[in-house]
Amino acid sequence: MATFRFSVTASLILPFLFGSIHAVPLVEKLGRLSAPARDLLKRTTPAPPYFLAYNDKWLNPLPSASNLVGFNAFALTFLLASGSVDEAQNWQELTAGQRSSYLSEYNAAGISLIVSAFGSTETPTSSGLDPVNTANSIASWVTTYGVLGVDVDYEDFTAFNSANGAAETWLISFTKQLRTQLPQGEYILTHAPVAPCTMFKYVHWLRLISSTIANSSIATQFYNQGATEYTTCAGLLTASSSVWPETALFQISANGVSLDKLVIGKPGTSADASNGYIDPSTLGTCVAQAASMGWDAGVMVWQYPDATSAWIETVRGSTFPVSGSPSPSPSPTTTTTTSMLTSTTSMSTTSPAPTSTGSCSGVSAWVNNIAYTTGNQVAYKCVQITYFVGLDLVLALVGH
Repeated sequence: MATFRFSVTASLILPFLFGSIHAVPLVEKLGRLSAPARDLLKRTTPAPPYFLAYNDKWLNPLPSASNLVGFNAFALTFLLASGSVDEAQNWQELTAGQRSSYLSEYNAAGISLIVSAFGSTETPTSSGLDPVNTANSIASWVTTYGVLGVDVDYEDFTAFNSANGAAETWLISFTKQLRTQLPQGEYILTHAPVAPCTMFKYVHWLRLISSTIANSSIATQFYNQGATEYTTCAGLLTASSSVWPETALFQISANGVSLDKLVIGKPGTSADASNGYIDPSTLGTCVAQAASMGWDAGVMVWQYPDATSAWIETVRGSTFPVSGSPSPSPSPTTTTTTSMLTSTTSMSTTSPAPTSTGSCSGVSAWVNNIAYTTGNQVAYKCVQITYFVGLDLVLALVGH
């Protein structure tokens, strides 16, 4: 398995020891911040779909919000047990005023700035770090420097491949404590696992995290496991190879991981990983297919600026258009067209569409968070839908 993410020298590591640091209550931490900073930290975290870009390019200054159009989250790399490095270090070394300016700009554009922890350089379990103390210290850095959450990029394969479940035990304890310190609704918490060699254990690990830690999104990083795996829509979504069984997106979901937690991860260019690359147009097709099957968690990419706004716009396509969606319409009445036109139910435009079968050739996939207007035609599980929105708010379903 190729490792491609970081190169950290000892001279770049700042002192940030975990052992003797105790957690400070969140209320006290918030009390130390300015009113604008508290407002930023207290706002509700975004709902899916998530479009996340990592950055480890040592950009100074950071990109403006106008350069990140199409993304709604941006991850600074990395926060290690020994301290911040790379982009996280750049962020730490900014003045409080500079950080506040970025946060205000990103907030206005709907972009959440988070920090990514660990990565391939760090082996927290094998190195004997205490999970609770580590979580407390990472949470302290988050609140001190004003970012809006943590992406847990755990790559301690020695611990993961041990027979005693050391990695799973450590991660669950760590994530629970991290969520205690960084509450749901105020902070984002994601996991970005790179699949190890034992694929069954990988799926089991995802299931454990998903079921044990509520409100934690999980990225499925299908870009580092073989020359041909996960490079087609079928391989990525529904039919993984015999080398890595049960690891396509919907196979992982079928094994017990909530579909709304599974964010597709890909390299921005072939140079950003040793394998697993899909060009953005093809990936956009895969995203549309996944959305038509009920998935809407989002896409993450390693890394900006190799993947720019043009990249994410292509990937999102008409499935998740970058231009945004209109405000939701009032809940309409739904009339299902049958031979007798007798079936009538009530449905919100943002609720799941009915399940049926039929031909929808050439019709765009239905997206659950778009309010459609008169004349729009969409497809959901092979049902072609034409929206007629008027005073009576009638929605007619056409086709069987």
